[in-house]
Amino acid sequence: MLITLPRMMAEAAGDLDGSEILLYDHGEPFDPRLVETTFLVPSYLTARAQVPMTTQMPKLEVVQLLTAGFDGIPELLPSGVTLCNAKGVHDASTAELAVGLALASVRGLDGFARSQIQGRWERVFRPSLADHTVLLVGYGSIGSAIEARLLPFEVEIVRVARHARLTPAVYSIEELPSLLPSADVVILILPLTAETRHMVDDSFLSMMKEGASLVNVARGPVVDTDALVRHLASGRIKAALDVTDPEPLPEGHPLWSAPNCLISPHIGGDTTAFKPRGLELLRRNIGRYRAGLPLLNVVRQ
Repeated sequence: MLITLPRMMAEAAGDLDGSEILLYDHGEPFDPRLVETTFLVPSYLTARAQVPMTTQMPKLEVVQLLTAGFDGIPELLPSGVTLCNAKGVHDASTAELAVGLALASVRGLDGFARSQIQGRWERVFRPSLADHTVLLVGYGSIGSAIEARLLPFEVEIVRVARHARLTPAVYSIEELPSLLPSADVVILILPLTAETRHMVDDSFLSMMKEGASLVNVARGPVVDTDALVRHLASGRIKAALDVTDPEPLPEGHPLWSAPNCLISPHIGGDTTAFKPRGLELLRRNIGRYRAGLPLLNVVRQ
């Protein structure tokens, strides 16, 4: 049994002895001991680039990601390898940012920041987040965390997920056409799949209320970027994006200069809250793996 961990997560090794643990970061020279790996934790921000090396790990049984998203990774893994994600690890950080982006977009905080740089005292009447309707598109653990942080702002929350549920009330994605026209803020926090790629297209954006804000803390390709640029240029809607397509967003891309568009560089989960929560998950799942117990957060068996 060899547990391979990124160096920043070395503390998760716990009571493992030296023969059971290998510290390795993506980009380092290939360590011959990697072929003995049975439980692999890829580096946080480079998992998709690191996973192809699993073909050189004939004893590999488990890949534990440090991200909640796992799009593009299952197809790179050898058959029979269990894949676990980091559900719960990034809930607090991502929810904070989603609320921050929604507030910034509705209240125009980015505009005030630009006025400050120019030394302009410019009073602008803006709507309040209070009394608005917020449509959460995606209602997993992060969606629930966003809701908990939004409720004190005196908003109405409408939840949407792949399948409708009764408790709490959750609408299905098929019902979006009837929900979008009344939403003041639309927050995207759903996984990227074949079904959700470009789900937010020209039709979706056209159904949004005039003046509404689109907040994307999911994955960039959930949104059709060309369609979004057109709608932003028309002035109909606003956007606050932590993820884009393409990503990183290249210099000169029209999204940079699109009106009423605020962009952060995919930093939703990358905060001080990440490491302690990531370590706790690793300690629990490594312990369960060693004890032969069912693993947490399995997304592919």
